[in-house]
Amino acid sequence: MKRFGLLAATAILALAAYSGAAEAQSCPIKIGGLTPLSAPGAVGAGEGMRAAMLIAEKDINAAGGILGCDLKVIIADTEGLPEKASAMMEKLITQDGVVAVGGAYHSSVGVASKDVANNRKIPVVFAETWNDTITGDKQKFIFRIAPLSSWASSTLWQAALLVPNIKKVAILTENTDYGIPAAQETSKGLASGGVEAVTFSVDIGTQDYAGIVERMKAEKPDYIIVLATGEAGYNFAQQAADAGMGPQDIPFQAGQVALESKAYWENVPDGNFAFVQRIGTPANLWSEKALALNEAYKAVTNRGVIESYSMEAYDSIAILAQAINEAGTTDGDAIVAALEGISHEGTLGRIYFPYGTKKDPSVDGKGDEWWHQWPDVALTMIQYQEEGQSSVDAPIVWPDAYKTGEPIYVNQ
Repeated sequence: MKRFGLLAATAILALAAYSGAAEAQSCPIKIGGLTPLSAPGAVGAGEGMRAAMLIAEKDINAAGGILGCDLKVIIADTEGLPEKASAMMEKLITQDGVVAVGGAYHSSVGVASKDVANNRKIPVVFAETWNDTITGDKQKFIFRIAPLSSWASSTLWQAALLVPNIKKVAILTENTDYGIPAAQETSKGLASGGVEAVTFSVDIGTQDYAGIVERMKAEKPDYIIVLATGEAGYNFAQQAADAGMGPQDIPFQAGQVALESKAYWENVPDGNFAFVQRIGTPANLWSEKALALNEAYKAVTNRGVIESYSMEAYDSIAILAQAINEAGTTDGDAIVAALEGISHEGTLGRIYFPYGTKKDPSVDGKGDEWWHQWPDVALTMIQYQEEGQSSVDAPIVWPDAYKTGEPIYVNQ
């Protein structure tokens, strides 16, 4: 079977299992998709997520749709701003008539918009929002397939502690619901290993980092960690490189937007040897479904490879479609019940939610943040080791379970 037909074929088999009686629906059935398409949000990431969610719409409709209807994904631009996110969630529900919502990139978007959806009993599967509090208040209609911020931050500091002779880390973070807790958690983890952390905070979308770079340079760090979302992270990386503090000068962990290899190398020509955190199953272990999505995505976007956040966006729509089919209705309570019992073979792996109304996280000694949280997100660290290298070809240097190459620590 050709890969391009695999996604639709897989969905057909899933839909066939739920072809029994279902309540009559008005067609098409609409699912909302939150994504940043305007500054100061991460526009490149938002465009990728939009493309992935629309591919999901196409694949689901090719497989028979939802409850006998076509799926229509309604895209809403959050701009990465809390107030815009709340307004867009309200619009999707009250004006566009969506029955569920997927997507979202920024944690601040999830924090601001979740109450709107929960109060209106609209199920949400957030794709790329990390802040622990998004699931931590145990709202019935809120789910997440991205990692918890506290969990993802551990990847950063554990990998950093492997740098030889490391004593001080400089952290660039944005003043958002993602950046602030991520910097705090990373600093705490570094301190547990006897490493000092100095944090520099900026507003989301900052373009000129000259002052920050000079202040950071005065600290003489042994490692730099970037906790800034969006294309502004490219500016910081190259401006740091121009000042002798870039990835070729000292060990440097770039922002996740660096996974978009084509844009990264265009904007950061001096970006070789940068480390980048990647979410999801490593590319060398991708399933046929993930490989098929990658090919479809490249054809639509003209990018070199699909990013992990775009895979999350695709899966957020696909899992909602499966849940609605399993529920046999677009009723929010029924969709939640289906999500709590779901086993979805996504591009990221098998997605399920072990904790919710039937089992509280405390039963297994876990905190409230594990409510409606997918527990098996893979977290890895790659390193660009050749100029122009694709992020999927770059070696995985941490953890050992996924390792495909040894890290190169410049100036060591």
